[in-house]
Amino acid sequence: MNYLYLHGFASGPSSVKLLYLRECFAADGIALQTPDLNQNDFFNLTLTRQIQQCEALFAANPQPWTIVGSSLGGLTAAWLGQRNATVARLILLAPAFEFLPYWQQQLGAEQLTQWQQTGQIEVYHHAVQRSLPLSYQFWLDAQRYKEVDINRAVPTLILHGTEDEVIPVEASRRYAAQRPWSTLVELQCDHGMINNLPQIWEQTRRFCGLLTA
Repeated sequence: MNYLYLHGFASGPSSVKLLYLRECFAADGIALQTPDLNQNDFFNLTLTRQIQQCEALFAANPQPWTIVGSSLGGLTAAWLGQRNATVARLILLAPAFEFLPYWQQQLGAEQLTQWQQTGQIEVYHHAVQRSLPLSYQFWLDAQRYKEVDINRAVPTLILHGTEDEVIPVEASRRYAAQRPWSTLVELQCDHGMINNLPQIWEQTRRFCGLLTA
């Protein structure tokens, strides 16, 4: 079994959650692959590009994959599970289901129109700790993906905070309610989930069958 971690939007492979889980997996003798989804080109980031980057990994190693995905990485993981039979298991951490309407509400009509007209928007990137431009193509590309089309029965564990201020937990509730192969565990935390890392690992370890008792 291969193990893959997909970081969130405007994040990177040095995030606190990623580093913590990588150490936890390593303690169990598992190498967690952690690609940089920014690819040194955040401006041209799209959901399609993230999916294609991961599918290149699958092509190079066609053994079964367990994917852990955070936020937009969680949404990417869900689509990878839909598109690839080699994906055997998903752990989704505050996945960005329904993120377009939430983001649209946050941006407002004026800022969204300005993004369309100028072709770019400034986004604070946590990995580099400064704002970076993002192409409007990101928005257009994301509209191609309809979550109603995610229907492959991949065993899925969803961990989502009841105090999530970015993607409300209701999005994961709706997703899991329509997919009986998904299990939703609600945690008392925000979108970052930093205060719940030991609990996240315990749930992940049990779901992956890594506990001996």
